[in-house]
Amino acid sequence: MLTKPRLKTRMILTLCLLGALQALVLGGFAGYYLNRSLNDEIARRALMVAKTVAASPSVIAGVQARDVPFLNTFAQRLAQTNDALFIVIGDRDAIRLAHPDPSRLGHSMADDDGDDGRLALEQGQAYVGRAKGSLGESMRGKAPIIEPDSGDIIGIVSVGYGLDQIDNTIQRYNLVLYGVVGVVLMLTIIAAIVIAGRFKRAIFGLEPEQIGRLFQEREATLQSVREGIIAINRDGIITTANRAACETLGLPPDTPLTGQPILDVLPESELLSVLETGEPDFDREIWLRGRQMVVNRLPVRQGDQLTGVVASFRLRNELDQVSRRLTRIQQYADTLRSQTHEYSNKLHTIAGLIQLGATDEALALIGNEVSGHQALLSLLMDSVPDPVLAGCLLGKYNRAREMGLHLDIDPDSQMADVPERLPRDQLVSVVGNLIDNALEATRLHTGAGGRVGLSMTDLGEELIFELEDQGPGVPAHARETIFRKGVSTKGDDHGYGLHLVRQFLDRWGGSVTVEERPNGGSRFTLYLPKQPHMDRQRPEEPAH
Repeated sequence: MLTKPRLKTRMILTLCLLGALQALVLGGFAGYYLNRSLNDEIARRALMVAKTVAASPSVIAGVQARDVPFLNTFAQRLAQTNDALFIVIGDRDAIRLAHPDPSRLGHSMADDDGDDGRLALEQGQAYVGRAKGSLGESMRGKAPIIEPDSGDIIGIVSVGYGLDQIDNTIQRYNLVLYGVVGVVLMLTIIAAIVIAGRFKRAIFGLEPEQIGRLFQEREATLQSVREGIIAINRDGIITTANRAACETLGLPPDTPLTGQPILDVLPESELLSVLETGEPDFDREIWLRGRQMVVNRLPVRQGDQLTGVVASFRLRNELDQVSRRLTRIQQYADTLRSQTHEYSNKLHTIAGLIQLGATDEALALIGNEVSGHQALLSLLMDSVPDPVLAGCLLGKYNRAREMGLHLDIDPDSQMADVPERLPRDQLVSVVGNLIDNALEATRLHTGAGGRVGLSMTDLGEELIFELEDQGPGVPAHARETIFRKGVSTKGDDHGYGLHLVRQFLDRWGGSVTVEERPNGGSRFTLYLPKQPHMDRQRPEEPAH
Protein backbone atom coordinates (compact mmCIF):
# COMPACT_ATOMS: atom_id res chain seq x y z
CA MET A 1 0.00 0.00 0.00
CA LEU A 2 1.46 3.34 -1.08
CA THR A 3 1.83 5.95 1.64
CA LYS A 4 0.58 9.44 0.92
CA PRO A 5 3.40 12.00 0.58
CA ARG A 6 3.80 14.37 3.49
CA LEU A 7 2.26 17.82 3.38
CA LYS A 8 5.59 19.60 2.88
CA THR A 9 6.46 17.37 -0.10
CA ARG A 10 3.02 17.87 -1.61
CA MET A 11 3.24 21.63 -1.19
CA ILE A 12 6.68 21.79 -2.81
CA LEU A 13 5.59 19.65 -5.76
CA THR A 14 2.37 21.61 -6.19
CA LEU A 15 4.06 24.99 -6.08
CA CYS A 16 6.82 23.82 -8.45
CA LEU A 17 4.33 22.42 -10.94
CA LEU A 18 2.29 25.59 -10.71
CA GLY A 19 5.40 27.72 -11.25
CA ALA A 20 6.50 25.55 -14.20
CA LEU A 21 3.06 25.76 -15.76
CA GLN A 22 2.98 29.52 -15.36
CA ALA A 23 6.49 29.84 -16.79
CA LEU A 24 5.63 27.67 -19.80
CA VAL A 25 2.41 29.53 -20.48
CA LEU A 26 4.06 32.93 -20.11
CA GLY A 27 7.09 31.79 -22.11
CA GLY A 28 4.94 30.39 -24.89
CA PHE A 29 2.86 33.56 -25.01
CA ALA A 30 6.00 35.72 -24.98
CA GLY A 31 7.55 33.66 -27.81
CA TYR A 32 4.37 33.84 -29.88
CA TYR A 33 3.98 37.55 -29.25
CA LEU A 34 7.66 38.14 -30.06
CA ASN A 35 7.33 36.26 -33.37
CA ARG A 36 4.23 38.25 -34.32
CA SER A 37 5.83 41.52 -33.27
CA LEU A 38 9.02 40.87 -35.22
CA ASN A 39 7.12 39.87 -38.33
CA ASP A 40 4.94 42.96 -38.09
CA GLU A 41 7.99 45.12 -37.44
CA ILE A 42 9.85 43.68 -40.47
CA ALA A 43 6.75 44.13 -42.63
CA ARG A 44 6.40 47.76 -41.59
CA ARG A 45 10.09 48.31 -42.18
CA ALA A 46 10.01 46.73 -45.65
CA LEU A 47 7.00 48.83 -46.58
CA MET A 48 8.58 52.01 -45.22
CA VAL A 49 11.84 51.44 -47.10
CA ALA A 50 9.89 50.61 -50.27
CA LYS A 51 7.89 53.85 -50.01
CA THR A 52 11.05 55.84 -49.26
CA VAL A 53 12.90 54.41 -52.27
CA ALA A 54 9.87 54.89 -54.53
CA ALA A 55 9.61 58.55 -53.51
CA SER A 56 13.32 59.25 -54.09
CA PRO A 57 13.81 61.78 -56.96
CA SER A 58 16.94 59.91 -58.05
CA VAL A 59 14.98 56.68 -58.43
CA ILE A 60 12.16 58.46 -60.29
CA ALA A 61 14.68 60.03 -62.67
CA GLY A 62 16.56 56.76 -63.11
CA VAL A 63 13.36 54.87 -63.98
CA GLN A 64 12.30 57.55 -66.44
CA ALA A 65 15.75 57.41 -68.07
CA ARG A 66 15.97 53.63 -67.66
CA ASP A 67 19.42 54.17 -66.12
CA VAL A 68 20.04 50.55 -65.14
CA PRO A 69 23.62 50.97 -63.79
CA PHE A 70 22.62 53.84 -61.54
CA LEU A 71 19.52 52.09 -60.27
CA ASN A 72 21.46 48.89 -59.44
CA THR A 73 24.20 50.80 -57.64
CA PHE A 74 21.66 52.89 -55.75
CA ALA A 75 19.55 49.83 -54.82
CA GLN A 76 22.51 47.81 -53.55
CA ARG A 77 23.75 50.72 -51.42
CA LEU A 78 20.29 51.22 -49.89
CA ALA A 79 19.92 47.46 -49.27
CA GLN A 80 23.18 47.41 -47.34
CA THR A 81 22.26 50.56 -45.43
CA ASN A 82 18.87 49.16 -44.34
CA ASP A 83 20.01 45.54 -43.83
CA ALA A 84 17.57 44.42 -46.51
CA LEU A 85 17.92 41.14 -48.36
CA PHE A 86 17.23 42.87 -51.68
CA ILE A 87 15.82 45.97 -53.30
CA VAL A 88 14.32 45.37 -56.72
CA ILE A 89 13.19 48.20 -59.03
CA GLY A 90 10.92 47.60 -61.99
CA ASP A 91 9.38 49.73 -64.74
CA ARG A 92 5.70 50.28 -65.68
CA ASP A 93 5.50 46.72 -67.00
CA ALA A 94 7.19 45.16 -63.94
CA ILE A 95 10.40 44.51 -65.91
CA ARG A 96 13.40 44.50 -63.58
CA LEU A 97 15.69 47.55 -63.85
CA ALA A 98 17.63 46.79 -60.66
CA HIS A 99 18.24 43.40 -59.02
CA PRO A 100 21.04 41.85 -56.88
CA ASP A 101 21.41 39.11 -59.52
CA PRO A 102 22.42 40.71 -62.85
CA SER A 103 21.08 37.70 -64.77
CA ARG A 104 17.57 38.59 -63.60
CA LEU A 105 17.67 42.05 -65.14
CA GLY A 106 15.25 42.58 -68.00
CA HIS A 107 12.94 39.81 -66.79
CA SER A 108 9.48 40.12 -65.27
CA MET A 109 9.23 40.45 -61.50
CA ALA A 110 6.57 37.76 -61.56
CA ASP A 111 9.30 35.20 -62.22
CA ASP A 112 10.31 35.35 -58.52
CA ASP A 113 7.08 34.82 -56.65
CA GLY A 114 4.29 35.04 -59.20
CA ASP A 115 3.45 38.56 -58.05
CA ASP A 116 4.33 41.15 -60.70
CA GLY A 117 3.05 44.03 -58.52
CA ARG A 118 -0.17 44.67 -60.43
CA LEU A 119 -1.84 45.93 -57.25
CA ALA A 120 0.77 48.68 -56.96
CA LEU A 121 1.10 49.34 -60.67
CA GLU A 122 -2.59 49.48 -61.49
CA GLN A 123 -4.15 50.78 -58.25
CA GLY A 124 -1.19 52.72 -56.83
CA GLN A 125 -1.34 50.90 -53.47
CA ALA A 126 1.64 50.00 -51.34
CA TYR A 127 1.34 46.59 -49.66
CA VAL A 128 3.23 43.83 -47.85
CA GLY A 129 3.44 40.20 -48.77
CA ARG A 130 5.32 37.05 -47.79
CA ALA A 131 6.71 34.93 -50.57
CA LYS A 132 9.54 32.65 -51.61
CA GLY A 133 11.60 33.85 -54.53
CA SER A 134 15.00 33.32 -56.12
CA LEU A 135 16.70 34.77 -53.02
CA GLY A 136 14.73 32.69 -50.55
CA GLU A 137 11.66 33.25 -48.42
CA SER A 138 11.24 36.87 -47.49
CA MET A 139 8.87 39.53 -46.23
CA ARG A 140 8.35 41.97 -49.10
CA GLY A 141 7.07 45.50 -49.19
CA LYS A 142 6.02 46.90 -52.57
CA ALA A 143 5.26 50.51 -53.46
CA PRO A 144 4.48 52.25 -56.77
CA ILE A 145 6.87 54.84 -58.25
CA ILE A 146 4.78 57.91 -59.14
CA GLU A 147 5.87 60.76 -61.40
CA PRO A 148 5.24 63.84 -59.18
CA ASP A 149 4.18 66.23 -61.94
CA SER A 150 1.70 64.07 -63.81
CA GLY A 151 0.87 61.61 -61.05
CA ASP A 152 1.36 58.69 -63.40
CA ILE A 153 2.70 55.34 -62.12
CA ILE A 154 5.98 54.76 -63.87
CA GLY A 155 7.43 51.81 -61.92
CA ILE A 156 7.52 49.73 -58.79
CA VAL A 157 9.93 49.12 -55.87
CA SER A 158 10.09 45.80 -54.02
CA VAL A 159 12.07 45.63 -50.73
CA GLY A 160 12.61 42.23 -49.13
CA TYR A 161 13.87 41.09 -45.72
CA GLY A 162 14.83 37.46 -45.35
CA LEU A 163 12.77 35.46 -42.85
CA ASP A 164 15.92 33.70 -41.70
CA GLN A 165 16.89 37.04 -40.21
CA ILE A 166 13.65 36.98 -38.21
CA ASP A 167 14.31 33.41 -37.12
CA ASN A 168 17.82 34.30 -35.95
CA THR A 169 16.47 37.25 -33.98
CA ILE A 170 13.74 35.09 -32.43
CA GLN A 171 16.31 32.45 -31.48
CA ARG A 172 18.44 35.07 -29.72
CA TYR A 173 15.43 36.34 -27.83
CA ASN A 174 14.34 32.77 -27.05
CA LEU A 175 17.70 32.02 -25.46
CA VAL A 176 17.21 34.99 -23.13
CA LEU A 177 13.60 33.94 -22.49
CA TYR A 178 14.57 30.37 -21.67
CA GLY A 179 17.21 31.63 -19.27
CA VAL A 180 14.65 33.84 -17.52
CA VAL A 181 12.19 30.92 -17.32
CA GLY A 182 14.90 28.72 -15.82
CA VAL A 183 15.74 31.34 -13.19
CA VAL A 184 12.04 31.75 -12.40
CA LEU A 185 11.70 27.97 -11.95
CA MET A 186 14.66 27.89 -9.60
CA LEU A 187 13.29 30.79 -7.57
CA THR A 188 9.90 29.05 -7.51
CA ILE A 189 11.46 25.88 -6.11
CA ILE A 190 13.34 27.84 -3.44
CA ALA A 191 10.21 29.82 -2.56
CA ALA A 192 8.16 26.62 -2.43
CA ILE A 193 10.61 25.03 0.02
CA VAL A 194 10.63 28.13 2.24
CA ILE A 195 6.84 28.59 2.17
CA ALA A 196 6.20 24.90 2.83
CA GLY A 197 8.62 24.94 5.76
CA ARG A 198 7.06 28.03 7.34
CA PHE A 199 3.56 26.71 6.79
CA LYS A 200 4.53 23.42 8.38
CA ARG A 201 5.92 25.22 11.41
CA ALA A 202 2.80 27.38 11.65
CA ILE A 203 0.63 24.26 12.02
CA PHE A 204 3.05 22.70 14.52
CA GLY A 205 4.31 20.06 12.08
CA LEU A 206 0.90 18.40 11.76
CA GLU A 207 -0.44 16.73 8.65
CA PRO A 208 -3.90 17.72 7.26
CA GLU A 209 -5.35 14.39 8.37
CA GLN A 210 -4.05 14.97 11.90
CA ILE A 211 -5.49 18.49 11.90
CA GLY A 212 -8.85 17.07 10.81
CA ARG A 213 -8.84 14.51 13.61
CA LEU A 214 -7.82 17.14 16.16
CA PHE A 215 -10.61 19.41 14.96
CA GLN A 216 -13.17 16.62 15.36
CA GLU A 217 -11.83 15.78 18.81
CA ARG A 218 -11.91 19.45 19.74
CA GLU A 219 -15.53 19.76 18.63
CA ALA A 220 -16.51 16.61 20.51
CA THR A 221 -14.72 17.82 23.64
CA LEU A 222 -16.23 21.28 23.36
CA GLN A 223 -19.76 19.95 23.00
CA SER A 224 -19.34 17.39 25.78
CA VAL A 225 -18.41 20.03 28.38
CA ARG A 226 -21.40 20.96 30.53
CA GLU A 227 -20.11 24.48 31.09
CA GLY A 228 -20.92 27.15 28.56
CA ILE A 229 -17.88 28.17 26.50
CA ILE A 230 -17.56 31.25 24.28
CA ALA A 231 -14.41 32.50 22.53
CA ILE A 232 -13.92 35.85 20.80
CA ASN A 233 -11.21 37.14 18.50
CA ARG A 234 -9.26 40.40 18.64
CA ASP A 235 -12.21 42.29 17.11
CA GLY A 236 -14.72 41.07 19.70
CA ILE A 237 -16.42 38.64 17.30
CA ILE A 238 -17.55 35.26 18.64
CA THR A 239 -15.49 32.51 17.00
CA THR A 240 -16.49 29.50 19.12
CA ALA A 241 -19.54 28.59 21.19
CA ASN A 242 -20.85 25.23 22.38
CA ARG A 243 -24.42 24.05 22.90
CA ALA A 244 -24.08 24.38 26.66
CA ALA A 245 -23.52 28.12 26.19
CA CYS A 246 -26.97 28.53 24.65
CA GLU A 247 -28.58 26.35 27.31
CA THR A 248 -26.87 28.13 30.19
CA LEU A 249 -27.81 31.56 28.80
CA GLY A 250 -31.41 30.48 28.22
CA LEU A 251 -31.16 30.76 24.42
CA PRO A 252 -32.65 28.32 21.91
CA PRO A 253 -30.20 25.45 21.23
CA ASP A 254 -29.91 26.33 17.54
CA THR A 255 -29.08 30.01 18.12
CA PRO A 256 -26.17 30.93 15.80
CA LEU A 257 -23.67 32.66 18.10
CA THR A 258 -20.58 32.29 15.91
CA GLY A 259 -19.84 35.40 13.89
CA GLN A 260 -21.84 37.78 16.09
CA PRO A 261 -20.28 40.64 18.09
CA ILE A 262 -20.03 39.77 21.77
CA LEU A 263 -21.57 43.15 22.65
CA ASP A 264 -24.77 42.15 20.82
CA VAL A 265 -25.03 38.79 22.61
CA LEU A 266 -23.56 39.47 26.07
CA PRO A 267 -22.87 43.17 26.58
CA GLU A 268 -22.28 42.56 30.32
CA SER A 269 -19.71 39.78 29.86
CA GLU A 270 -16.68 42.15 30.18
CA LEU A 271 -14.70 39.99 27.73
CA LEU A 272 -13.51 43.11 25.93
CA SER A 273 -11.97 44.41 29.17
CA VAL A 274 -9.93 41.20 29.44
CA LEU A 275 -8.98 41.70 25.80
CA GLU A 276 -7.63 45.13 26.68
CA THR A 277 -5.82 44.25 29.91
CA GLY A 278 -4.66 40.74 28.96
CA GLU A 279 -5.17 39.63 32.56
CA PRO A 280 -7.05 36.36 33.34
CA ASP A 281 -10.09 36.41 35.61
CA PHE A 282 -11.20 33.34 37.57
CA ASP A 283 -14.38 32.42 39.45
CA ARG A 284 -16.00 35.83 39.06
CA GLU A 285 -19.68 35.97 40.01
CA ILE A 286 -21.66 38.14 37.58
CA TRP A 287 -25.16 38.35 36.12
CA LEU A 288 -25.59 37.31 32.48
CA ARG A 289 -29.00 37.67 30.87
CA GLY A 290 -30.64 37.84 34.28
CA ARG A 291 -28.88 34.74 35.62
CA GLN A 292 -26.18 34.58 38.24
CA MET A 293 -23.10 32.91 36.77
CA VAL A 294 -19.63 31.91 37.87
CA VAL A 295 -17.33 32.96 35.03
CA ASN A 296 -13.71 32.22 34.16
CA ARG A 297 -12.05 34.37 31.48
CA LEU A 298 -8.67 33.59 29.98
CA PRO A 299 -6.79 35.58 27.29
CA VAL A 300 -5.47 33.69 24.26
CA ARG A 301 -1.99 34.56 23.04
CA GLN A 302 -0.01 33.67 19.94
CA GLY A 303 3.55 34.44 20.79
CA ASP A 304 3.52 37.90 22.35
CA GLN A 305 0.33 38.96 20.60
CA LEU A 306 -3.08 38.82 22.26
CA THR A 307 -5.45 37.19 19.77
CA GLY A 308 -8.66 36.65 21.74
CA VAL A 309 -10.40 35.61 24.96
CA VAL A 310 -12.05 32.34 26.03
CA ALA A 311 -14.77 32.40 28.70
CA SER A 312 -16.38 29.48 30.51
CA PHE A 313 -19.44 30.00 32.68
CA ARG A 314 -21.91 27.99 34.69
CA LEU A 315 -24.97 28.75 36.77
CA ARG A 316 -24.21 29.65 40.36
CA ASN A 317 -26.95 27.34 41.67
CA GLU A 318 -25.11 24.31 40.25
CA LEU A 319 -22.24 25.02 42.63
CA ASP A 320 -24.72 25.62 45.40
CA GLN A 321 -26.32 22.25 44.78
CA VAL A 322 -22.96 20.50 45.09
CA SER A 323 -22.16 22.46 48.24
CA ARG A 324 -25.54 21.66 49.78
CA ARG A 325 -25.16 17.97 49.05
CA LEU A 326 -21.73 17.88 50.62
CA THR A 327 -23.00 19.78 53.66
CA ARG A 328 -25.91 17.42 54.12
CA ILE A 329 -23.66 14.38 53.85
CA GLN A 330 -21.25 15.91 56.37
CA GLN A 331 -24.09 16.58 58.79
CA TYR A 332 -25.46 13.07 58.44
CA ALA A 333 -21.98 11.65 59.01
CA ASP A 334 -21.44 13.83 62.09
CA THR A 335 -24.83 12.81 63.50
CA LEU A 336 -24.23 9.11 63.00
CA ARG A 337 -20.70 9.32 64.38
CA SER A 338 -21.73 11.20 67.51
CA GLN A 339 -24.69 8.93 68.14
CA THR A 340 -22.56 5.84 67.64
CA HIS A 341 -19.86 7.09 69.99
CA GLU A 342 -22.30 8.27 72.64
CA TYR A 343 -24.46 5.16 72.72
CA SER A 344 -21.41 2.91 72.64
CA ASN A 345 -20.16 4.56 75.82
CA LYS A 346 -23.62 4.34 77.44
CA LEU A 347 -24.01 0.68 76.53
CA HIS A 348 -20.58 -0.13 77.97
CA THR A 349 -21.50 1.67 81.19
CA ILE A 350 -24.86 -0.11 81.51
CA ALA A 351 -23.19 -3.48 80.79
CA GLY A 352 -20.63 -2.80 83.52
CA LEU A 353 -23.30 -1.84 86.08
CA ILE A 354 -25.24 -5.00 85.33
CA GLN A 355 -22.12 -7.13 85.72
CA LEU A 356 -21.46 -5.47 89.07
CA GLY A 357 -25.01 -6.14 90.17
CA ALA A 358 -25.89 -2.45 90.36
CA THR A 359 -29.20 -2.90 88.62
CA ASP A 360 -30.84 0.13 90.22
CA GLU A 361 -28.10 2.45 88.94
CA ALA A 362 -28.33 0.83 85.50
CA LEU A 363 -32.11 1.36 85.38
CA ALA A 364 -31.71 4.95 86.57
CA LEU A 365 -29.14 5.64 83.82
CA ILE A 366 -31.42 4.10 81.21
CA GLY A 367 -34.37 6.12 82.44
CA ASN A 368 -32.39 9.34 82.48
CA GLU A 369 -31.17 8.73 78.93
CA VAL A 370 -34.62 7.85 77.68
CA SER A 371 -36.28 10.78 79.40
CA GLY A 372 -33.71 13.26 78.05
CA HIS A 373 -34.11 12.09 74.46
CA GLN A 374 -37.83 11.81 74.81
CA ALA A 375 -38.06 15.40 76.00
CA LEU A 376 -35.90 16.59 73.08
CA LEU A 377 -37.84 14.51 70.55
CA SER A 378 -41.14 15.78 71.94
CA LEU A 379 -39.92 19.38 71.67
CA LEU A 380 -38.69 18.94 68.12
CA MET A 381 -41.86 17.17 66.99
CA ASP A 382 -44.08 19.91 68.43
CA SER A 383 -41.99 22.98 67.58
CA VAL A 384 -40.04 21.95 64.49
CA PRO A 385 -42.26 19.88 62.21
CA ASP A 386 -39.77 20.14 59.32
CA PRO A 387 -37.92 16.78 59.39
CA VAL A 388 -34.70 18.11 57.81
CA LEU A 389 -34.29 20.94 60.32
CA ALA A 390 -35.33 18.69 63.24
CA GLY A 391 -32.82 16.04 62.16
CA CYS A 392 -30.08 18.68 62.02
CA LEU A 393 -30.86 19.88 65.55
CA LEU A 394 -30.98 16.32 66.90
CA GLY A 395 -27.61 15.59 65.34
CA LYS A 396 -26.07 18.74 66.82
CA TYR A 397 -27.55 17.83 70.22
CA ASN A 398 -25.80 14.46 70.10
CA ARG A 399 -22.63 16.10 68.80
CA ALA A 400 -22.60 18.46 71.79
CA ARG A 401 -22.98 15.54 74.22
CA GLU A 402 -20.10 13.76 72.50
CA MET A 403 -17.94 16.86 73.07
CA GLY A 404 -18.96 16.93 76.75
CA LEU A 405 -21.14 20.00 76.22
CA HIS A 406 -24.84 20.77 76.51
CA LEU A 407 -26.99 22.13 73.68
CA ASP A 408 -29.99 23.72 75.38
CA ILE A 409 -32.92 24.32 73.06
CA ASP A 410 -35.41 26.83 74.45
CA PRO A 411 -38.65 24.94 75.14
CA ASP A 412 -40.63 28.00 74.02
CA SER A 413 -39.01 27.88 70.57
CA GLN A 414 -41.27 27.66 67.53
CA MET A 415 -40.16 27.03 63.94
CA ALA A 416 -43.19 25.74 62.07
CA ASP A 417 -43.77 28.48 59.47
CA VAL A 418 -40.73 27.76 57.30
CA PRO A 419 -41.52 28.86 53.71
CA GLU A 420 -41.50 26.13 51.09
CA ARG A 421 -39.17 28.10 48.84
CA LEU A 422 -36.44 28.25 51.47
CA PRO A 423 -33.95 25.51 50.51
CA ARG A 424 -33.83 23.11 53.46
CA ASP A 425 -30.28 21.99 52.76
CA GLN A 426 -29.07 25.60 52.79
CA LEU A 427 -31.05 26.35 55.93
CA VAL A 428 -29.55 23.45 57.89
CA SER A 429 -26.11 24.35 56.50
CA VAL A 430 -26.39 27.87 57.92
CA VAL A 431 -27.89 26.84 61.25
CA GLY A 432 -25.50 23.89 61.58
CA ASN A 433 -22.44 26.07 60.93
CA LEU A 434 -23.53 28.57 63.60
CA ILE A 435 -24.10 25.77 66.13
CA ASP A 436 -20.73 24.17 65.31
CA ASN A 437 -19.02 27.53 65.69
CA ALA A 438 -20.67 28.06 69.10
CA LEU A 439 -19.85 24.54 70.31
CA GLU A 440 -16.21 24.85 69.26
CA ALA A 441 -15.81 28.27 70.90
CA THR A 442 -17.36 26.97 74.13
CA ARG A 443 -15.23 23.82 74.21
CA LEU A 444 -12.00 25.74 73.72
CA HIS A 445 -12.87 28.33 76.40
CA THR A 446 -14.67 26.42 79.17
CA GLY A 447 -13.95 22.76 78.40
CA ALA A 448 -16.37 19.97 79.34
CA GLY A 449 -19.65 21.00 80.88
CA GLY A 450 -20.06 24.16 78.86
CA ARG A 451 -23.46 25.15 77.58
CA VAL A 452 -24.74 26.52 74.27
CA GLY A 453 -28.25 27.92 74.11
CA LEU A 454 -30.53 27.96 71.06
CA SER A 455 -33.87 29.69 70.70
CA MET A 456 -36.01 29.93 67.56
CA THR A 457 -39.10 31.87 66.53
CA ASP A 458 -41.08 32.18 63.31
CA LEU A 459 -43.35 35.04 64.41
CA GLY A 460 -43.63 37.98 62.06
CA GLU A 461 -42.03 38.22 58.61
CA GLU A 462 -38.72 36.65 59.58
CA LEU A 463 -37.30 33.41 60.91
CA ILE A 464 -35.03 34.18 63.87
CA PHE A 465 -32.38 31.86 65.31
CA GLU A 466 -30.47 33.00 68.40
CA LEU A 467 -27.35 31.20 69.61
CA GLU A 468 -25.51 31.95 72.84
CA ASP A 469 -22.15 30.40 73.65
CA GLN A 470 -19.67 30.55 76.52
CA GLY A 471 -16.66 31.25 74.35
CA PRO A 472 -14.17 34.08 74.67
CA GLY A 473 -16.43 36.43 72.73
CA VAL A 474 -15.80 38.33 69.50
CA PRO A 475 -14.08 41.72 69.67
CA ALA A 476 -16.00 44.59 68.10
CA HIS A 477 -13.36 45.15 65.42
CA ALA A 478 -13.59 41.48 64.28
CA ARG A 479 -17.38 41.14 64.06
CA GLU A 480 -17.32 41.73 60.31
CA THR A 481 -14.02 40.13 59.36
CA ILE A 482 -14.96 36.73 60.87
CA PHE A 483 -17.39 36.24 57.99
CA ARG A 484 -14.64 36.56 55.40
CA LYS A 485 -13.35 33.45 53.72
CA GLY A 486 -10.41 31.88 55.56
CA VAL A 487 -10.60 34.21 58.56
CA SER A 488 -10.57 32.25 61.83
CA THR A 489 -8.97 32.19 65.26
CA LYS A 490 -8.88 28.37 65.28
CA GLY A 491 -6.16 27.58 62.78
CA ASP A 492 -5.56 27.24 59.03
CA ASP A 493 -8.22 24.59 58.46
CA HIS A 494 -11.07 26.85 59.62
CA GLY A 495 -12.68 30.06 58.43
CA TYR A 496 -15.18 28.65 55.93
CA GLY A 497 -18.36 27.98 57.96
CA LEU A 498 -19.22 31.60 58.71
CA HIS A 499 -18.23 32.56 55.16
CA LEU A 500 -20.84 30.12 53.81
CA VAL A 501 -23.39 31.65 56.23
CA ARG A 502 -22.72 35.14 54.87
CA GLN A 503 -22.92 33.96 51.25
CA PHE A 504 -26.34 32.41 51.79
CA LEU A 505 -27.62 35.47 53.66
CA ASP A 506 -26.47 37.76 50.86
CA ARG A 507 -28.38 35.72 48.30
CA TRP A 508 -31.51 35.26 50.41
CA GLY A 509 -31.55 38.78 51.81
CA GLY A 510 -31.01 37.84 55.46
CA SER A 511 -28.63 39.17 58.08
CA VAL A 512 -26.71 38.12 61.17
CA THR A 513 -25.66 40.14 64.20
CA VAL A 514 -22.94 39.44 66.74
CA GLU A 515 -23.19 40.73 70.31
CA GLU A 516 -21.29 40.35 73.54
CA ARG A 517 -23.17 38.57 76.38
CA PRO A 518 -23.19 40.23 79.81
CA ASN A 519 -21.78 37.11 81.48
CA GLY A 520 -19.20 36.42 78.76
CA GLY A 521 -19.47 34.70 75.44
CA SER A 522 -21.18 35.73 72.22
CA ARG A 523 -24.71 35.92 70.93
CA PHE A 524 -25.27 35.28 67.19
CA THR A 525 -28.74 36.26 65.92
CA LEU A 526 -29.76 35.09 62.47
CA TYR A 527 -32.60 36.81 60.58
CA LEU A 528 -34.09 35.13 57.51
CA PRO A 529 -36.96 36.85 55.68
CA LYS A 530 -39.80 34.54 54.74
CA GLN A 531 -39.94 36.33 51.38
CA PRO A 532 -36.55 35.90 49.66
CA HIS A 533 -34.44 38.81 48.48
CA MET A 534 -34.60 37.72 44.83
CA ASP A 535 -38.40 38.18 44.85
CA ARG A 536 -38.21 41.66 46.31
CA GLN A 537 -35.36 42.99 44.17
CA ARG A 538 -34.65 40.92 41.10
CA PRO A 539 -32.06 42.22 38.61
CA GLU A 540 -33.50 43.14 35.25
CA GLU A 541 -32.31 41.32 32.19
CA PRO A 542 -30.06 43.56 30.13
CA ALA A 543 -31.51 45.03 26.97
CA HIS A 544 -30.00 43.92 23.70
